Amino acid sequence: MKATTDVSDLSVYKARSRWNAEPGADGAGGRKTGRGGGDILLDVPVGTVVLDEKGELVADLDRPGADAVVAHGGAGGRGNVHFKSSSRRAPDYAEPGFKGDERTLVLDLKLIADVGLVGLPNAGKSSLLSSLTAAKPKVADYPFTTLDPELGVAESVGGRIVIADIPGLIEGAAKGAGLGLRFLRHVERTRALVYVLDGSTEDPWADFETVRREVEQFSSDLAKRPFLVVINKLDLDATRLLKRRNRRKGVHFISALTGEGLPELMKAVVPALAAAPEVTHPGAIQSTKLPERAARAGLVVEKKGWGFAVSGDRVEHLVERTDLDSEGAVARFQSELDRLGVNSALEAAGVEPGDTVRIAGAEFEYQP
Repeated sequence: MKATTDVSDLSVYKARSRWNAEPGADGAGGRKTGRGGGDILLDVPVGTVVLDEKGELVADLDRPGADAVVAHGGAGGRGNVHFKSSSRRAPDYAEPGFKGDERTLVLDLKLIADVGLVGLPNAGKSSLLSSLTAAKPKVADYPFTTLDPELGVAESVGGRIVIADIPGLIEGAAKGAGLGLRFLRHVERTRALVYVLDGSTEDPWADFETVRREVEQFSSDLAKRPFLVVINKLDLDATRLLKRRNRRKGVHFISALTGEGLPELMKAVVPALAAAPEVTHPGAIQSTKLPERAARAGLVVEKKGWGFAVSGDRVEHLVERTDLDSEGAVARFQSELDRLGVNSALEAAGVEPGDTVRIAGAEFEYQP
């Protein structure tokens, strides 16, 4: 997978969930090795996080060009010439190749922005984003108008600034109330925060404490980043009265509707970003290659109603790479099972002659 700015969302992976690389070709006469299969490169938006089925990080593609190998094709098998010996001059078996990796992955897109606008529903974040940038978010006078983050680019004396409108939070959002976790994860990648408060509410400062508390509970690192406090709706009498009574320093009173106070706000954003450290992501991987599957010596023998199941990387790989239709390959397979301790492990588990043994999808009848 590779992160690119040419892709803006993950919709293609909703429409198609299974992707297969081209298989390799069979070997040919004259000791010719089969042609290797082709790679498949999947483009994803910058900011895509790749997780496995357990929710563990596989790759964090957080910048343009970041890439990661998330599944390997199988290794090719060896031809019969590799099994020649002094006692077997013309072996009648070859070694099949490994199967390629098959993985189920979860793709999660986290937006990347310089500044994140956070606040309670209906605080005017969408209106502010629209006034500062060319973005056209949905704006209406009721809570939860915005259900998905919106991005916009603002021009400033410090250059272009990417601003994200994060949908409104509610108390308990950090613990999953409402759509809180869905919203909060998008501010993880912002370098600075702007807390947007509705100046016409009964107690805007209590609203600030509510939102601030949710951010702290979600991520202490996020709460330590530079932030500005903005009181919106200066076009209303209640907010103007609040401004006259305000004794707090560093608070910006604005009107997203009329534009009052916005130039001053953008001037304050520039030094806040200059003081902000680069956002780091624990476990982030810019370019990585997963290790080849390594054999482990451990065996697991389970007694089932139908017989015995044997598992373990080394024995499973042995089955995958054995041509069970070849008499010579089967003879070698049986000696390898003995060398790996499979027979003794089965006997310790109580296997009897004639019992069914299954390894990596292949079924055998046990004979000592």
